[in-house]
Amino acid sequence: MRISELLRTALRSLRANKKRSFLTIIGIMIGIAAVITILGIGDGITQTMYDKFGNNAKQGQQTTEIYYMPDNENSTVSGFNQQDMANIDNQFGGEIRRVRIEHETANINTRADLGDVSKNVTVSLLRAAPTDVKLVAGHRLTANEMATGQAVAMMKSSLARHQYGTAKNALGTTVTVGATTYQIVGVYQDQAEYSMDGGQNKFGASFLLPKDLYYQGDTASSGNTIKLTFDQGSNAGQISKQVAKYLKKNGSAANQGSYQYEDMEKELKQFSSQMSIITKFISFIAAISLFIAGIGVMNMMYISVSERTQEIGIRLAVGATPFNIMMQFLVEAVALTVTGGLLGFLGGAGLAHLIAPLLSSSIGGGIHIHAHITMTAFLMAFGTSAAVGLIFGILPARQAANKNLIDILR
Repeated sequence: MRISELLRTALRSLRANKKRSFLTIIGIMIGIAAVITILGIGDGITQTMYDKFGNNAKQGQQTTEIYYMPDNENSTVSGFNQQDMANIDNQFGGEIRRVRIEHETANINTRADLGDVSKNVTVSLLRAAPTDVKLVAGHRLTANEMATGQAVAMMKSSLARHQYGTAKNALGTTVTVGATTYQIVGVYQDQAEYSMDGGQNKFGASFLLPKDLYYQGDTASSGNTIKLTFDQGSNAGQISKQVAKYLKKNGSAANQGSYQYEDMEKELKQFSSQMSIITKFISFIAAISLFIAGIGVMNMMYISVSERTQEIGIRLAVGATPFNIMMQFLVEAVALTVTGGLLGFLGGAGLAHLIAPLLSSSIGGGIHIHAHITMTAFLMAFGTSAAVGLIFGILPARQAANKNLIDILR
């Protein structure tokens, strides 16, 4: 019997018992969907951590950062100056494409003009569009607005109400900070000035401004953070360690603090390994439902073999071989489980994409998780569901193949 005939026969038999087939498919679908959801979320979290904290090896470049930590918290000494940049360039110029001092992004106390009123305010400089701040009116700064250098800003709600009566009234007004006048496009809910760990809360400021526009392309002459840019394929981590070691001996403020390079790639690899273990463990637990669903497939096929004894006898009588009979029932089992597996993959992928934003909002901190569904996950869903059909369908199929024609005729 040809494969096409086997498939047609299997589909006709499954359609003859629609409810039973549907319930069996549901069992497989739930098991596969659970595993795909867990894998999608786990891979998504790992990918997000690499995108946010990794060396960002894209567009032919890698970047790392070295920080300066003063011994005295109240110290006003900067860890890096232009002489440090020149020294690093002389020592490592052949290995590093570019070295620059990063502008500070901590909340800055400054003077701002709101119409005809001048106030002392704090401004927070944003590198990326804020998505984890609660909006009161208007809209958040968008990635496009920041990338194109539009002079837009957000104001905290208490200042908006004090200055304009309501949050909505503040929309469309302007604030001048430094030499730039910004238009207020959004009002956000007040937050504490300091976070739980004692650090500054960027959303505790009076205004949120785009960092690049605030500095307008100026190169920082001093600061506590430097960014190193490497060609793709360079050993960025190892070179950055050497630079930090050099600065500990030769940095302009080496005797008043410490220079540190955090090897995020190493930490991310450890995180990825731990995440993989957790994901596999949870997936194993979820796979138990597949085992239960497989038993359901076996039970259904045993019932089907029992109900179709006469059909088996007729097929044997007209020349079908035991192998043909076994293949017929085995194809039915595999068709059931593969259908459930493909539906489970689609359901799991959809569920993972629904859960990921919920995790992002609960984690906060500017971390945006996206489900990561790979071709490997699809092949796993297809292969696993087919394997379940083969494993749990083989015994009922063999029972059907071993039926004796004489016993059936009696």
